[in-house]
Amino acid sequence: MSTTVPKEPEVTLDLAIEHGLNEEEFEMIKNFLGRMPTFTELGVYSVMWSEHCSYKNSILEIKKLPREGDQLLVDAGEENAGLVDIGDGLACAFKIESHNHPSAVEPYQGAATGVGGIHRDIFTMGARPVASLNSLRFGSMDNPRVRYLLDGVVRGISDYGNSFGIPTVGGEIYFDEAYEGNPLVNAMSVGIVKHGETASAIAEGVGNPVLIVGASTGRDGIHGATFASEEISEESEAKRPSVQVGDPFTEKLLLEASLEALKTGAIVGLQDMGAAGITSSSSEMTARGGKGMRLDLDKVPMREEGMTAYELLLSESQERMLVVAEKGREQEIIDVFEKWDLNAVVIGEVVEGDKLTYIKDGEVKAEIPADSLVLGGGAPQYERERKKPAYIDEVQNFDFSSLKHPENVNKAFLKVLASPNVASKRWVHEQYDTTVRTNTVNAPGASDSGVIRIKGTKKGLAVKTDCNGRYVYLNPRRGGQIAVAESARNVVCSGAKPVAISNCLNFGNPYKPEVYWTFSEALAGMGDACRALNTPVTGGNVSLYNENPNGAIFPTPVIGMLGLIEDVENHTMTPQFKNEGDIIYYLGADRKGLGGSEYIKAVHGLTTGNAPELDLDLEVNLQQTVLNLIHSKVVNAAHDLSDGGLVVALAEMSIHSGLGADVSLEKMSGGTYEVLFSEAQSGIVVTVDKENVAKLEAEMGKSNVPFHAIGVVSGNTFTINQTVNLPVSKITDVYESTLPKAMEQ
Repeated sequence: MSTTVPKEPEVTLDLAIEHGLNEEEFEMIKNFLGRMPTFTELGVYSVMWSEHCSYKNSILEIKKLPREGDQLLVDAGEENAGLVDIGDGLACAFKIESHNHPSAVEPYQGAATGVGGIHRDIFTMGARPVASLNSLRFGSMDNPRVRYLLDGVVRGISDYGNSFGIPTVGGEIYFDEAYEGNPLVNAMSVGIVKHGETASAIAEGVGNPVLIVGASTGRDGIHGATFASEEISEESEAKRPSVQVGDPFTEKLLLEASLEALKTGAIVGLQDMGAAGITSSSSEMTARGGKGMRLDLDKVPMREEGMTAYELLLSESQERMLVVAEKGREQEIIDVFEKWDLNAVVIGEVVEGDKLTYIKDGEVKAEIPADSLVLGGGAPQYERERKKPAYIDEVQNFDFSSLKHPENVNKAFLKVLASPNVASKRWVHEQYDTTVRTNTVNAPGASDSGVIRIKGTKKGLAVKTDCNGRYVYLNPRRGGQIAVAESARNVVCSGAKPVAISNCLNFGNPYKPEVYWTFSEALAGMGDACRALNTPVTGGNVSLYNENPNGAIFPTPVIGMLGLIEDVENHTMTPQFKNEGDIIYYLGADRKGLGGSEYIKAVHGLTTGNAPELDLDLEVNLQQTVLNLIHSKVVNAAHDLSDGGLVVALAEMSIHSGLGADVSLEKMSGGTYEVLFSEAQSGIVVTVDKENVAKLEAEMGKSNVPFHAIGVVSGNTFTINQTVNLPVSKITDVYESTLPKAMEQ
């Protein structure tokens, strides 16, 4: 039976603009090709030059981040994920990426495929994923649509991750009207690989065959990359076909098959098919290898009839990889994938020159210089206009003396504790498998960061995602600094030395000068903190155009922090109180300033003031001092201060242990509400038994870090200055019931 080949539309400037390109870029394409592009070529350029793939509006700022370090084994952006030496002949591959726009339209599949995609980035490098994390943002829980999105996203993450068999060991969730209509779904994966067993995403060796392996290709996800590079609007609902559909069981097979195939030694290069599918994988591998590639798209296994070259190249069907094999050894690879019931088909070869040639129906549908498509090659790079937003000076000059604080501190504290941003996220993390593979040491919920052991060694990894977008909104530079400093402080409180970061940069439309100014300032702040803490950037992801008809999200540069524990059995720490009679100490900066605090938002309904105070020199000293205290076994518990301030940190230590506390803050400077609720940075609460008090104070005396003995662990009542006086059972009930009650509405 003959099939009619569809007639391709005529390529015009209007059609290019419909594809998300501008007139200048259309002219650049014609110059690269020396002619008018074909319809297929236009589609290829449109996805590869989208912000999602090219970082064209962000790369110049990203290049200013510190991206070198003694433990980094590949340069930032060189491979699919960062790769860090962790000793004992092992390396850690880790990365965080966004799946925001798909999750706004189809929360279950958007979140699920986000998890699948980030894991593929890890095992594409030859590393076995060992842990997963996420960072989520939603609008107000009072909105039924938000509850629908939260439910769908959490189920998508849990169903995919649980089926794939990787523990979710950490994460964070914030709720604010700023994310109404444009939720953020950022997923992080962490993997382990032996030195010398890593794979590279490269195409080299003329004559080497190119294979597509994994699932068949369908029409799902076409133009997903360009969909992720535009603002969400009422028309977004009509773009459901842009959301991919995931299959975690196929992904599990693909993982095992890929790692087994790598062991044959027959693989030259391996690349995941994420955004832009065959287009991105073939162009990135080819550009990196400096050779050409010729692919026959008729050989691609399809699950739908009549797919065109345009559709095959732009499809983002999940669970697929592109493999360059050593010539004559391709059957070894095919045998492995077929053993795991997966497609493995030779669809082309590496060729001389620098061009990507795509053939369909016996015709050349596209012939493009590979380097013209990719980041750092011919893809455009822009520095956009910047303008400081007018609101910044207004909020930073807010007169806090005009606020009337509640007379009843107990009620104010309970209101903050019941805020969805502070309250327990047990409803979420209990849906995740947190202990599969039996390596989890610190699971989500009762720890400052997730901790996993590395079997066969004494080592462990502490991992954390962190960012308070409210801080970045109020003071972009300081907010960027805090995102890094707090994520580092979290892994330190678990006993780990911060090593490196990945990041996921969630911002609005870069063509708006105020957004671009905020973006550049936030990245500058991240760079400040990374240099101070010696945590270089290994790579990450940029997600722009996070806007809806009501405006942009809070600028949210999420940090994925990696920390290393040399002795996981003896140096791992948790935050809960351990023993009655232990002395409670506060270590760190004065508690001053209520700007950007959860108290101001939850009690007064305001997002205002300056971002919390941060002294990076003090932060570095504090983190090193606390690590020394943990490793020398002086302290029994450690917990950093963040959302809700000192009172919430103490309450969480009490809630997680069931033990009460009798605390006096009279000797700490500042008014009651500042001392209790300030989110000023560089603060950690520790506990110590009486026998170790002298050791702690001697260590603190050498550190130049302020410290105060503030109370004792005792009984079953949580008491601070007699202004907060509540049974532990009461604060536990408030803390644990917020999310379940909200989801029952």
